[in-house]
Amino acid sequence: MAEELHNYYLNKEEPNKSCLLALRSIILDHDKDITETQKWGMPCFCYKKKMFCYLWTDKKTDEPYILMVEGQYLDHPKLEVGKRSKMKIFRVNPNKDLPVKTIMNILKIALDLYRKEVIKIKE
Repeated sequence: MAEELHNYYLNKEEPNKSCLLALRSIILDHDKDITETQKWGMPCFCYKKKMFCYLWTDKKTDEPYILMVEGQYLDHPKLEVGKRSKMKIFRVNPNKDLPVKTIMNILKIALDLYRKEVIKIKE
């Protein structure tokens, strides 16, 4: 992990630090073709080099969330549109156990869009 990206996680206060690191592990462990980089100061996860999702914290509540890049294609009751036209977010309460099954389900639904080429990947 690049130093700047590593510092993104280390500079967070608990419980957000542990929560974001756990989310990072869940995302990276989900598929061998998921890689991590940094864009716009936040951790960005790519599937076969195509932007897939980000980890960030809400400016108002300071709670972590997963931002799904191709959210407009995702139909899941726990995803929020907010003021975004394309992306959707999944909020995570850092003071509770992570809803791992829900996160895995959202990741699977999203990755299937790339695998089935609903979202084109440049090879």
